[in-house]
Amino acid sequence: MPEVRLVGPNGEQVGIVRVEDALRLAAEADLDLVEVAPMAKPPVAKLMDFGKFKYEAALKAREARKNQVNTVIKEIKLRPKIDPHDYGTKKGHVERFLKGGDKVKVTIMFRGREQSRPELGFRLLQRLAEDVIELGTVESAPKQDGRNMIMVLGPTKKKSEAMAEQRRARTAAPAPDADQAQDVSTETAAEPTAPEAETTEPAT
Repeated sequence: MPEVRLVGPNGEQVGIVRVEDALRLAAEADLDLVEVAPMAKPPVAKLMDFGKFKYEAALKAREARKNQVNTVIKEIKLRPKIDPHDYGTKKGHVERFLKGGDKVKVTIMFRGREQSRPELGFRLLQRLAEDVIELGTVESAPKQDGRNMIMVLGPTKKKSEAMAEQRRARTAAPAPDADQAQDVSTETAAEPTAPEAETTEPAT
């Protein structure tokens, strides 16, 4: 008669028993006998409510899918001799992406003689990294790739944390104060009565 290493419903070790005895114990406890490690010697089986186990496993899988967030890599392209206004605009985009929990690939594009001045691109990337230090860190240091120089910034907050923070900010938006709302409705209701009072005075 085959034997199994039996585990109780609460994880307790019952020991090595015959399959027939394990099935009897499962029937007496109104539970299922589930083989959890078929390759073990002897195989490991557990007493459990299999229907409940499948239901809880499905719930966990659904919750994991709901909380799973794909990391997005955004890309920003700069020229080594970018003017201050454009730099400010590009930096604003980088800050927005990092706040949203996304990574940012920053590419410096060299043209013509600019390729002989890689230090210009390096300094620009260093400056950008320092300007957004509170929102992101350098995950991939600046490196030359043909006519481009590339750096990758990673957000200090995870994507899921950033999204949760955005949701909290939306739900925490201040609602109109009840007293203020009452005052406004009283004033607007009183306005139409003023012209009526003026038109009735000549009749008296």
